[in-house]
Amino acid sequence: MLAIDQYGQKFYILGKHPRAELLEALGRKKASKMYRDKKDGRVVHCGYVIGGHWLTLYAPVETDVNR
Repeated sequence: MLAIDQYGQKFYILGKHPRAELLEALGRKKASKMYRDKKDGRVVHCGYVIGGHWLTLYAPVETDVNR
């Protein structure tokens, strides 16, 4: 998984707990969830705000190389 902040700084998340890894990487103890409005009216969790960093999470995308 990948997290990118508002400045373009990248954080690579290797485990299953992105919040914990980001808190450790930034030397912080608290995080707030960040949400995004979708065009269909839904509101979805898209990342975290940690110590002035607005971090958007991106899950790995798998593509079929045989296409």
